[in-house]
Amino acid sequence: MHVGPGATDHVLTTAPEAIGLPRSHTAPADRNPAPMTDTLSASQAASPATGPVPQKLKRSIGVVGGTLLTLSCVTPASTLFVVVPDLFASLGTWTALTIAIGSLLCIGVAFCYSELGTLIPSAGGEYAMVSTLAGRLAGWLVFVLSLLVVMVVPPVIAMGTADYLAPVVEIPAPVAGAGVMLLATLAGLLDLRANAWITGVFLVLEVVAAALVAVLGFAHSERGAGALVHGTVAAEGGGTSAVTAMMVVSGLAIALFVTQGFSTAVYLSEELEDPRRNVARTVLTTLALSAAIILVPVIAITMGSPDLDALASGDLGAMVTAWSNSAVGTFVSLCVALAIVNAGIVMVIQNSRVLFASARDKAWPEPVNHALAKLGRFGSPWVATLVVGVPGAALCFVNLDTLYGVTGVSVTGMYLLVAVASLYSRRGAHKEAAAWRMPLWPAVPVVLIAVLAYVLTQQEVQYLLWTGGITAVATLYWALYLRPRHGTRWLVSIPEDGQDGVA
Repeated sequence: MHVGPGATDHVLTTAPEAIGLPRSHTAPADRNPAPMTDTLSASQAASPATGPVPQKLKRSIGVVGGTLLTLSCVTPASTLFVVVPDLFASLGTWTALTIAIGSLLCIGVAFCYSELGTLIPSAGGEYAMVSTLAGRLAGWLVFVLSLLVVMVVPPVIAMGTADYLAPVVEIPAPVAGAGVMLLATLAGLLDLRANAWITGVFLVLEVVAAALVAVLGFAHSERGAGALVHGTVAAEGGGTSAVTAMMVVSGLAIALFVTQGFSTAVYLSEELEDPRRNVARTVLTTLALSAAIILVPVIAITMGSPDLDALASGDLGAMVTAWSNSAVGTFVSLCVALAIVNAGIVMVIQNSRVLFASARDKAWPEPVNHALAKLGRFGSPWVATLVVGVPGAALCFVNLDTLYGVTGVSVTGMYLLVAVASLYSRRGAHKEAAAWRMPLWPAVPVVLIAVLAYVLTQQEVQYLLWTGGITAVATLYWALYLRPRHGTRWLVSIPEDGQDGVA
């Protein structure tokens, strides 16, 4: 979408409420209704807005800051120590292979995110991209799936802090998790540039911890590299059993979640300088780094674990101590604890931007929109930050046993809808817009759609039912509240990037 030199700070849909005008300044809705369109037309996208505009986030970070924040959201060390052990328990020596396949799939996903993120640089992330290209309902469903992920994942990860603080102090998991969430919320209220440096320091420590695990694992190898392609896992009651291809396919939903945080670059696109270039660079750089930081230690752990029972137990701290000594084990554990705090900070930052954007785009009743769209003295959406962080702390006291499965289904479904939207990225006004363009289009999104749809069919029914039920309720909200108010609600705004290209 091209924007002329007279455009204001935002390119918006045509509803007056989307640019801050009260209804009294416009023609009554029944005499001049908004067009019943699900996607932004070329005229809607290019018409300069007049009057007051919604608050927008300031561009303050480049590729380095964006990569630090985004890589911190992937949080390689906490993912390695908190999420990967579950894969070891179910996939054994094929865990590395499954993560490698998931990373390859994520390259195609990253291509889709990079193209759509430069075409639609908005803090709304996936929902802004999908709403603009594939329709408002599709965008709303993506928003709901992303909201599931952003509300559930931080407390789940945060509760893992207790295990890695154990060498120093014993804290109940819910209490430790709640403390991390509250600390992350306070940090999320600060300026984004300050948070980029805070998370950068923490990130260095977690990369050091992951590298140390890799070195120790390779140095104490118990089996050759051939074990990585011969799938075996410890069986209940003793012995071993073979890992099947279907087990790998089922595990791909979690494997996709392992590097899922690379999409944070899209949420930050409204605050990245020169988003047309830097969004794609940040997305692809982060995916490459996170895949390497996670996959190399996974290979080392697979080769260095004393036996399959130890691998399946997932007690990586005990392995590190056995490979070295208690001091090294304590150091690694504390680095992981800091990594989890780091992840909490970045996730709160990301998730507050999603809620901020949804309020700016009129997803809720007006009092809610007004509150969530407020910016604080540091330029951060402070109400949205509190709405994400405080309930996240409360969720740490809830039984979250099934939420990894629900999160895996949600992430897979979200990627699927983004791939569908990318098929629409080169039609109409979007075809000529200046944006980063993926290679091998449309083959990449078509293959992704087929693979991700198949992965969904292989997930456990209970996880599909939970996610499907929440999606059904969201669809009812759309049908009963948002769609009847199509001229005043769910109006996706696309901030200008300050260039002649992408808006």
